[in-house]
Amino acid sequence: MFWLLWLGLISYAFLFAPPNQPDTFELIIRLSTGDWEGINPLIISLFYLMGIWPIIYACLLFVDGRGQKIKAFPFALASFGVGAFAILPYLALRLSNPIFSGEKDGLIKILDSRITGLLLTLGTIVLLAFGLSQGDWGDFIHQWQTSRFIHVMSLDFCLLCLLFPSLLGDDMARRNLKNLGVFWIVSLIPLVGALSYLCLRPSLPDNSIVSSSNQQRSQEV
Repeated sequence: MFWLLWLGLISYAFLFAPPNQPDTFELIIRLSTGDWEGINPLIISLFYLMGIWPIIYACLLFVDGRGQKIKAFPFALASFGVGAFAILPYLALRLSNPIFSGEKDGLIKILDSRITGLLLTLGTIVLLAFGLSQGDWGDFIHQWQTSRFIHVMSLDFCLLCLLFPSLLGDDMARRNLKNLGVFWIVSLIPLVGALSYLCLRPSLPDNSIVSSSNQQRSQEV
């Protein structure tokens, strides 16, 4: 299913989406460098939210990848540039992995921290407030209909919202969260649900401490 969705996304982006505009590359450079004068705030907000989403996914991907035959790092890194185009192949190749094994390294500790979730939430609130209060919806719809970059980026955002539950179930299992209501609340509230989950989820168990404790008990016996 994920492979078919990936192929369909690629086919749609290159065959059916609106054509590229001559100033697309210049627009990307201006968005990336903060030269925002004359750019619709809705587009600015969407562009930077597409930088928030890969970090949200990374908070699950690097933990999930610990028990996979494939490495999560290349897919997580590529998602900063191409979003769901990089996430979908990982979802297609991964296997269910509801157990976390080994010690938490520095990166996983950061991604597992509730502080990371809070910072992402604050950034998202600022971007949403800026885009929704200052943006021009008429102009955004026009650009969505005429610009491949805006069109595909919008579609990419929606797909990232829809695909998040694919990793959520195993992440909850690794944290001994068995509340089905939590799963559906997080899944059915786009973006905000995922951010709330990162802010409130329990930390992963520190297996190094558990292992040391078990080893000590064995020695005592």
